[in-house]
Amino acid sequence: WGGKPYESLMRSLEQLLEEHPYIDRKRLAALGASYGGYMINWINGHSNVFKALVNHDGMFSTISTYYSTEELYFPETEFEGVPFDEKARENYERWSPERYVKNWKTPTLVVHSEKDYRLVVSEGLSTFTALRRQGVPARLLYFPDENHWVLKPANSLRWHREVLAWITKWTLDDDDSSATPYDSARFRVQGNDE
Repeated sequence: WGGKPYESLMRSLEQLLEEHPYIDRKRLAALGASYGGYMINWINGHSNVFKALVNHDGMFSTISTYYSTEELYFPETEFEGVPFDEKARENYERWSPERYVKNWKTPTLVVHSEKDYRLVVSEGLSTFTALRRQGVPARLLYFPDENHWVLKPANSLRWHREVLAWITKWTLDDDDSSATPYDSARFRVQGNDE
C-alpha cells in the first residue's frame, strides 16, 4: 500500500522534474482522493518535498477503517485477512499512515463527507486532529450532505475554490509579483485560514 506505489510515485516525480527543469521544485503540491487520500497521508509521513497537500476522503488508520467501512473485500484481500488475525494484523499496522503521524509537517487541506461509508468521516477528522495537535497548518472542509464523491453543484464549486485557494496559499511566494490565474485573493475563503 505504501511501499511500491509510493516509491513509484516519488520516482516518477523525480523523473518528471529532471526532464522538465522549468518546474519549480519549491512549489510542488500533491492531491489525492480515496486511496489517493491514503497516499497523501503516507506521503506526509515519508516525504517533505511538497509545499501543500490535499487529502479528500482518505484513510488515516487501516485498522479503524476495517471496522467502519461498508466494503470489507479490499482490506481482507489486500492485507491478507482480518485485523484480529495475528499475521494479517502485521500488514494492517505496517501500512497504516497513523503510525507516521509524528513525521507530518506539510500543510494539509482535509476534505471529508458525512455520508461516505467507504471511508467514514472519522478518518478525515482523525487526520485533521493529528495535524492540528502537532501545529501543522491544516484546514477541514466538511460536507454533511455528500458521500465518497462531491456531486452537488454548489458543493463542487466550494470544493474547487477551497482546493485552489489552499494550493495557492502554500505555493505562492509572498513576494511573488507574477500574476497567476489562481491568486489567493480571488479564491479567498471567509473565516479562519487554518
